This record gives sequence, C-alpha cells and structure tokens, in this order.
Amino acid sequence: MTRSTPLNAAHRKLGGRMVDFAGWDMPVQYVGVLQEHELVRTSVGLFDVSHMGEIEFKGPGALEEANRLITNDLSKAVDGQALYAGLLNEKGTFVDDVVAYRFSPEHIFICVNASNADKDFAWMHENAKKVKPVNRSNDYAQIAVQGPRGFALVQKLCGKSLEGVGTYRFTTGEVAGIPCIISRTGYTGEDGFELYCPPDKAEALWYALLEAGKDVGAAPAGLGARDSLRTEMKYALYGNDIDDAHTPLEAGLGWIVKLDKPDFIGKSVLVAQKAAGVPRKLVGFELTQPGIPRSHYPILKDGEKVGEVTSGTMGPSIKKAVGIGYVPTALSAEGSTFDVEIRGRPVAARVVKTPFYKKA
Repeated sequence: MTRSTPLNAAHRKLGGRMVDFAGWDMPVQYVGVLQEHELVRTSVGLFDVSHMGEIEFKGPGALEEANRLITNDLSKAVDGQALYAGLLNEKGTFVDDVVAYRFSPEHIFICVNASNADKDFAWMHENAKKVKPVNRSNDYAQIAVQGPRGFALVQKLCGKSLEGVGTYRFTTGEVAGIPCIISRTGYTGEDGFELYCPPDKAEALWYALLEAGKDVGAAPAGLGARDSLRTEMKYALYGNDIDDAHTPLEAGLGWIVKLDKPDFIGKSVLVAQKAAGVPRKLVGFELTQPGIPRSHYPILKDGEKVGEVTSGTMGPSIKKAVGIGYVPTALSAEGSTFDVEIRGRPVAARVVKTPFYKKA
C-alpha cells in the first residue's frame, strides 16, 4: 500500500506531479525539474522529506549504544551537533547512511532513509544491548528549506536567533509558532535547514514558509530536482551509489568512518580492507562525447565491462553530462578514461574531481 505524507493534499493543491517513491506518494516535480533545480541554487526551494524515518535512543547509555551502531563518533561531537554516518552490517557494507543528532549523552536522534526505516529500526533493535531504540517516524514531518536564501527565510519565522547554528548543528524552537527541531543540514549542496515538526502542523508550516518567502520566489521543489542537485555534489544515494554490497571505503566515505573508535559493527572488516587496499572506488566522471549516463549503464575499458554507473544526469547548473560509478581502483585516479555503454554504443568518459558543482 502506498503511504502519504501529511503534506500530500498540499502537493496536489499546488500541482505536484505525484509518483510512487519507495512506497510513498511523492511529488517528482511541480513546474519542472530544471526550474526547481535553479530555484534552489539561486534562491530557496521547499522539499517535503516527511517520508524519512526517525529513530531515538533515550536514557543512561544512549550515546554509547547508538555510537556502537554507526561509523562516525558521537563521543567526539558536542550537544547540538549532527553527524553524517554509516550504519553497517557485519560485512562492513551499508545497512543505510544516516544523520545522527546528539541532543545530550542520554538523547540521540537518528534520521534514516525512507525506504529503509523499518529495516534500520529492526537492525538497531536487534543489535542494541542495553538501550533499545524507539521508532519515532510517525511523530515527525520534515520540511527541507534549501538554497542561499533558506537561512533568511527560516530566520524570518523563527522566534530566536539562528546565527549560532552552524552547518551540521541544530537547535529547537518555534518556526511560524510551530515547535521544531531546526537543523542546519540538507542534501542539495546549498545552505538551509531541515525542520522536523509535528505531522498535524506540517501543512501550516509549509504554507507559512511559502507565504514568508514570496518576495524571493520561494516555491516547492520535487524529487527530480532533489536528485539532480545531490548528483551534482556527488552525494551518495542509498540504493544507487551505496548499498549492502559496498563498504564506505569503496564509496569514498572514509571520512565518516572513525577507525580509532573502540568498536562499531563492521569495524574489523574495514580495518582489514584499509590495510589490504580497496579493490574498487566510487568515482565521479564526465562524458567527453554526447550522451547522458544513467543508473546501471555498463562502464567499459577496452571493450570489457569493469563497472557500472550508479547515478547520472545532465547537470543543470554545470551544463555537462556527469555520472557516478564504481570502477577498479586502477581506473579511479583523476584523468583516467573509460567508456560508458549507452544503448549499445561506447561513449568516452573521464574521471574528474568532485563535487561537479562548485560555487562561484
């Protein structure tokens, strides 16, 4: 059965083109992917991300329990800080990628991907020893306010100064009179906030943001723009670029893996893999001949398949056809060349430095 977010009626009223996404009825676009992408790069767009899941650890030992389940190190974070992290299995491959919020040593809040919420909760519950997690996914709606004017828009409606809330920091407070977790995070490469609020207040918050942002053209944006924005940044998408067949080291996410932590699930595998050297790497590439790379297209070297495209697009901000994919480590250096097979035809590509999109 397809599920709906608390903003479903608002999407339909505003002309959202709805599609099934991971079992959720979600807007893929409103006026068009290119326009919505450009809006987020230049002003501010609103995304409904209420389908994401939220899992909470509370009580004495919450920090230690949650920290043992993720690759990053919450013990080195401060209260009010969020960390991007991997949730791994014993093979050292991804159960999911998550954002963990440290409210205090006795209160850890973890945001997980929509398609994985039930699986992640079951995994955490099974592997937690002393402090069992609580699935809070039905208690929150989430709106992402993204773009260079996102900060000013949220600040306009917030009853407290947000100047001290830096990137990957968060606070609590009221936005448009609605209690929220106000998190300086997002997955677009732009500044902004992700606002967690009660589901029954989501529609009021959504319309308040649109009204307050009228002067700068604030408008809703759909999943299409969200995907092109994150691809231009080479941000990994679970199910495409990372999954239970790949480790964080192979995915170029070694920076979210703290091997100096006492322990976390999958650590021993990653220690061994780092020592031996990773056999493949996730790289960003651009096509040097006409074409657009898409997920699952074969990557060829001298006519032989050596990898696969995991994400690809014609980047609206960079005006180039770019992609992400796994290749043997020997082919991963910047400047390395290979072909992408597009409808039976080899198209030349080269590895480039990422992110593809860089602010002027």
